[in-house]
Amino acid sequence: MTIRQILEEAKRLEPVERAELLEQLYATFEPADPSVDGAWAVEVEERLSAYRAGEIEATSFEDVFDRINKGTQR
Repeated sequence: MTIRQILEEAKRLEPVERAELLEQLYATFEPADPSVDGAWAVEVEERLSAYRAGEIEATSFEDVFDRINKGTQR
């Protein structure tokens, strides 16, 4: 399969699937950085705590991916 054929196939994917493909391809160039992973873990915990405290609202998984697939913002 040529690069052009792969690209044409990738264009048929949903936006979320293309983003996942990009992430996986990018990961083949550089291994994960533990310090970045650690920073994201802290961020996730802070956001979860804020959600549980009622400081922020959540959006359903389905709504997020519907917006991504439609190419729209909030």
